Amino acid sequence: MAEIAIEKLDDLRFRIPRNESAGMRTDVIVYANAALLEHIRRDQSLVQAMNVATLPGIVGPSLAMPDIHQGYGFPIGGIAAMDIETGVVSPGGVGFDINCGVRLARSTLQESDVRPRLKALIDQIFRDVPCGVGTEGRMNIGRGQIDDVLRRGARAVIERGFGEPRDAEFAEEGGALKGALPEKVSDRAKERGAPQLGTLGSGNHFLEVQFVERVHDRTAAQALGIEEKQVVVLIHSGSRGLGHQVCTDYVALMNQVMPKYGIKLPDRQLACAPICSEEGQSYLGAMAASANFAWANRQGILHFLRGAFRRIFGDSVRLDLIYDVCHNIAKRETHVVGGKKREVLVHRKGATRAFPPGNPEIPAAYRAIGQPVIIPGSMGTASWVLVGQSGAMEETFGSVCHGAGRVLSRTAVRKGKNAREEQRKLEDQGILVRSETRDGILEELPEAYKDVDEVIEVVHEAGLAKKVARLRPMGVIKG
Repeated sequence: MAEIAIEKLDDLRFRIPRNESAGMRTDVIVYANAALLEHIRRDQSLVQAMNVATLPGIVGPSLAMPDIHQGYGFPIGGIAAMDIETGVVSPGGVGFDINCGVRLARSTLQESDVRPRLKALIDQIFRDVPCGVGTEGRMNIGRGQIDDVLRRGARAVIERGFGEPRDAEFAEEGGALKGALPEKVSDRAKERGAPQLGTLGSGNHFLEVQFVERVHDRTAAQALGIEEKQVVVLIHSGSRGLGHQVCTDYVALMNQVMPKYGIKLPDRQLACAPICSEEGQSYLGAMAASANFAWANRQGILHFLRGAFRRIFGDSVRLDLIYDVCHNIAKRETHVVGGKKREVLVHRKGATRAFPPGNPEIPAAYRAIGQPVIIPGSMGTASWVLVGQSGAMEETFGSVCHGAGRVLSRTAVRKGKNAREEQRKLEDQGILVRSETRDGILEELPEAYKDVDEVIEVVHEAGLAKKVARLRPMGVIKG
């Protein structure tokens, strides 16, 4: 294939112009610096972003964040908005892990409190928070109760004793997306998901005990209740087997019905249906139910995490939720397009919502600073807390990156590596790692990812989100 022609707009923005002969209906805009762009060019993610630009009803450009890398149909780190009346919804634009996301909780402890007892804490968390492939949870919410979780999300499990009332307030959408239709989730998906509620999973999912290494914006940090040397915990997980099955079910359905709607695509993985169609509405209802399962799942993990902290540090220790954001979702939102307000369906695939100060969707406690944006890095580097800025609403449908972005496949990064040796290297940096499997460590080594600080610098300098604090890992739990 010929090399993709990319125009430089400025030091942080690049454009792949609309190519009608390739079926593109719009441009692709890439947010990156020159060094990151070289990484991005090495896989098929830009081709995928161009393919997204061929989807019927796309509004504005197909967007690529600096952490973009190759995914299923849509690139991971891609954003696309579709007109509600004429556009399509694509399960590949959300992904197999529906509402994979992160939640960050602040503790009442300092790094100096935790360091002497770090091993005991990490061992306790590893015992208390189930992780790994196919692991069953300890929430005892059976098949008969799962529909309530799919409808009401985090609140459904908080009311059963797995959390505190304020937790739902500090989750995106209040921990439950409207429009959930549990009846559109297959029995197979429910069978897979119900036993896994409250579990971390495997792959790139993790739980990290971190400390606030550096505060960049003291006003925002104060509003979020964090300060330097404070211990925080980041949870990264999603909808487990339930969401995976929902995506599998609807990709198959949409591949069947596309001819009925006269939709032809350059990649079958982009399988889609009109938003207003029966199939499109069914998927959106099942997707919302899966998203609610994911919020309930992260809520359960936080509950068991709190118990582990209390066992080690006593009943007076607190873990208060700062915020929970999803980064695999499709949501109906109103945005200004071409100078006019327009209702669109925003697909965020490996991308985080980043609404600016004053937006009513943000919890009242944070409305003056902007929506918290939580960006995990890799287990040997750092994570970041940002807040959304007006540039995101003006340019990216209120969206930014979701992580560092892979540069090496799981197979490539494992090659020639020894898990125990890599574990020792991390311990030499003051980072304890516990994993159910050898691959859980090797597949997520820091060298598998782009430089998260560089990714953050792009979105900060582009005015999409503002740096608040850099977080350093102390202990990591992996599946």
